[in-house]
Amino acid sequence: MQQNQTEIRHDWSEQEVQALFDLPFNDLLFQAQLVHRHNFNPNEVQVSTLLSIKTGACPEDCKYCPQSGHYNTGLEKERLMQVEAVLEKAKKAKETGSTRFCMGAAWKHPADKDMPYVIEMVKGVKALGLETCMTLGMLDEDKADQLAEAGLDYYNHNLDTSPEFYDKIITTRTYQDRLDTLHHVRESGMKICSGGILGMGETANDRIGLLRQLANLPKQPESVPINMLVKVKGTPLENADDLDNLDFIRTIAVARIMMPQSHVRLSAGRESMSDEMQAMTFMAGANSIFYGECLLTTPNPETHRDLQLFKRLGINPEQRISDADETQEQAIIKDLQKQQDDSFFYQA
Repeated sequence: MQQNQTEIRHDWSEQEVQALFDLPFNDLLFQAQLVHRHNFNPNEVQVSTLLSIKTGACPEDCKYCPQSGHYNTGLEKERLMQVEAVLEKAKKAKETGSTRFCMGAAWKHPADKDMPYVIEMVKGVKALGLETCMTLGMLDEDKADQLAEAGLDYYNHNLDTSPEFYDKIITTRTYQDRLDTLHHVRESGMKICSGGILGMGETANDRIGLLRQLANLPKQPESVPINMLVKVKGTPLENADDLDNLDFIRTIAVARIMMPQSHVRLSAGRESMSDEMQAMTFMAGANSIFYGECLLTTPNPETHRDLQLFKRLGINPEQRISDADETQEQAIIKDLQKQQDDSFFYQA
């Protein structure tokens, strides 16, 4: 089943997606790699840093999430961070090579009283020359417009899984709630970051359903994070069965084929992935990662390990160069290359 390498479609059928999943593994990866090479530099990976700006006590009951107030996971609750503290984290992220800074808050939706602080965070991070992304829960039209006016580049709001499996994972908001938030984000002019989580006990048909929902949106998300469930003690999914690694890689490859111009992000779960598995996801079309030691509240490979892997694979961080910031960005590229060279021998 050969796909056009540039065509963006919004009419994927279940049978068509199933046919992609049914391809021999090598044929699927070959097809995904052709699509990837046609639309992106195959040896560049976009690098983002994620910071939890407000941790814990979330009223949602997402069964995978240690931040839910419904479960006892031992997570220390924290108030919304001070703006200056967030900007210090953003500066450090930029110094280590990140081009996008993502800020997440454990809210059902942002409160009116918190919006001025959130907006100042967006403006401050933008002033550093970084792309900005936030995940704050559901948005109505007004709050989406406020964030867009402040200069927010991306808004993250994952669909998590298929419509059919959704209520087995979350009951405190509906699938349509999530789609409505994505609609408000798109109408405001912001870019969308939306994906899902694998390994929650979903079926192969649910993975097909998730990808169809994402690809068949009126405009496909610019960023599609594919997460491997991180099983946290105290959550209902702490004893979920492991997902086969090859099924995870297949899903990355099918996402790349269905959404040829989106950045497909290898997201949560990388801590448990071998270097060889991560290399295969890059071969399958993943071209974005979260960088640093933590994703909100779960572990992530340390920065030096990522740099070592990039060095071994001949991968470079994708660079974001703006006219106003070109000199500073070039200095960071040079500094990052030195870090790569040095860290290759880290603890040798």
